[in-house]
Amino acid sequence: MGQPIKKITPPPSSYCAFVSDLPLDHPHRLHHDHVHGYAVTGDNELFARLVLEINQAGLSWLTILKKEANFREAYDGFDVAAVASYGEQEKRRLLNDAGIIRNRLKVEAAIHNARVIRELQQRHGSFRAWLDLHHPLSREEWTKLFRKTFRFTGGEIVNEFMMSTGYLPGAHVKECPVYEMALKTEPAWSAGLGR
Repeated sequence: MGQPIKKITPPPSSYCAFVSDLPLDHPHRLHHDHVHGYAVTGDNELFARLVLEINQAGLSWLTILKKEANFREAYDGFDVAAVASYGEQEKRRLLNDAGIIRNRLKVEAAIHNARVIRELQQRHGSFRAWLDLHHPLSREEWTKLFRKTFRFTGGEIVNEFMMSTGYLPGAHVKECPVYEMALKTEPAWSAGLGR
């Protein structure tokens, strides 16, 4: 994971402020310091983030972070091609897996969205290329596009997905030391900063 991130005092009401007093090994702190807002290049990881955000709906993010390893195992490491090939047997397996969120609509959305991503890969080369093709869009425009393209993608899910993967700004406040670390990964939103 690299060096621990020093304690910060960011503006209140930000994720950065929320995690600032948490231990360095807390799931929220690990996610904030090493994942949230960093550019994501691989389609499988983009798919993973989308599935995790969808599963968070109606639940706490901490619940999802604690179950993330279970999700990765249950969904074949979030391999898009593997999940796109799931049939009724795999769906039943997921709905009986106590290690993940056993919600029929969310499971079906994951499988459907994997199939959509496979189509996007065939047409555009990759899911990321499709995202890059539409960047930059506002939160509202991204939400409209995702609702038209995927299942179970409301405004909050899309906003968190796009921010988490570096397509929308706001993952970190400028006062947060992780802001500069995330910026070094060249998230899509930073393209206009002239760095």
